[in-house]
Amino acid sequence: MKRINEIFHSLQGEGRNAGVAAVFVRFAGCNLSCPFCDTDHRRGTPMTDAEIVEAIAALPPVPLIVLTGGEPALQLDDAFIASLHDAFPDAAVAVETNGTRPLPPGIDWVTLSPKDDFITDGSAVPVLSNVDELKVVYTGQPLAPYFQRFSARHYYLQPCASGDAAADAAATAATVEAVKADPRWRLSLQTHKLIHIP
Repeated sequence: MKRINEIFHSLQGEGRNAGVAAVFVRFAGCNLSCPFCDTDHRRGTPMTDAEIVEAIAALPPVPLIVLTGGEPALQLDDAFIASLHDAFPDAAVAVETNGTRPLPPGIDWVTLSPKDDFITDGSAVPVLSNVDELKVVYTGQPLAPYFQRFSARHYYLQPCASGDAAADAAATAATVEAVKADPRWRLSLQTHKLIHIP
């Protein structure tokens, strides 16, 4: 059994796959407690792998299934990933993770968003280092260490959202300047929030 917060059909709002139609499987539970998290990942409904597959199948077909959270790596296993590939052979399976837990094989796209800059007890140290996409929530922290610690096909900076309009505008402006100063980064915005979709 897995604990699922929600399963829904929308567009990927962030990073390399922004704008792609996707089904999101949001797992409940996380090993971190980031101050900016916008998801209530404490609640969840127990579901079997077959029930999750059935819920995805009830939604429109998509090219992308995104496993997110919370922290999905706390619950993922080989059999579940294989069941997604068997049921949806035309869809890529992606995961959004804080990288502090290993992942099972068979995942097509790994987005790592390390959170160790926000946690002080050592619990956020990533064990993943080679990923498809590194997405860093930017608050003005030094950026050079990310290139030393991680190898990624794509590097994204995303402004840290607080919900305060003035603070968010300032955070976006600072992130734009950081990308301009080091064009190895690309800007990632939470476009789903900008256009008011889930």
